[in-house]
Amino acid sequence: MRNATVFLGGGRITAALAAGLRLAERRLGKRRSDRAARKIVVYDRHPEKLRALRRESRVEVERDLKSAIERAEMLIVAVRPASVKEMLGEVAACGARVPKLCVSVAAGIPLRSLQRWVRGAVGGDAVRWVRTMPSPVCRIGRGLTPLSFARGVSKSDRARVRRMFAQVGAVLELPERQMDAFTAAYSSSHGYHALATLAKAAQDAGLDRKTALIAAAHALSDGIVYWRESGQSLDGLLHEAATPGGIAAAAMAAMNEAGYVQAVAGGIRAGVKRARGNARL
Repeated sequence: MRNATVFLGGGRITAALAAGLRLAERRLGKRRSDRAARKIVVYDRHPEKLRALRRESRVEVERDLKSAIERAEMLIVAVRPASVKEMLGEVAACGARVPKLCVSVAAGIPLRSLQRWVRGAVGGDAVRWVRTMPSPVCRIGRGLTPLSFARGVSKSDRARVRRMFAQVGAVLELPERQMDAFTAAYSSSHGYHALATLAKAAQDAGLDRKTALIAAAHALSDGIVYWRESGQSLDGLLHEAATPGGIAAAAMAAMNEAGYVQAVAGGIRAGVKRARGNARL
């Protein structure tokens, strides 16, 4: 019976999504009948990953690929980009009918390649793909998920995909041509990297580690919350926070002179280049 969301791959993104979906379920207090209609099933070759997922998020596990696909109402391909082609080849060879709605979380793999690689599967020509890249922060329900739909995805299927990812955070629909740049720009790693770098610099300036982290976290997270909730422009807030001739203005000027703007731009370009390289796999 096709009544499950089936993940092919039990890695970090699957673990984060499964945890976030279960958290949303508990917060909303869904009835048992609702939970039964929204089963999460995970297939992976590695038993230890399946055991960990079952312990953490109460997912159902499948060690047989054909059985997993036969249960899928929505199929989510959650393996590394370099493994997607091989995974879809195994899907085609197993003999199970692929559901019409498939989602890929593999960075950089274009919709046209996904469609081509699944074409040999039973029902493969009828598959309609969605590209996405959930943030690991979806584990706590504060994620951000970009979605790019292939032509032919029905309104009801679009709504279904949006509803699922909306349970774990904000959802943003993008044209596929913007997916790689968005993936490079929105990663939570930027925040962690900035936090670690700013805190280390504060330590070097004389703060103990705990106080340095408090100061850096306030600078990043609370300032961004204020921007979101105040409705003020970013330029206006920068002017407010960095008074000409003051400490903040001096710090910002020195960072820019040291190449801060160029370094960030170079990082985004490198991320986009890597994502586009995946398209040639």
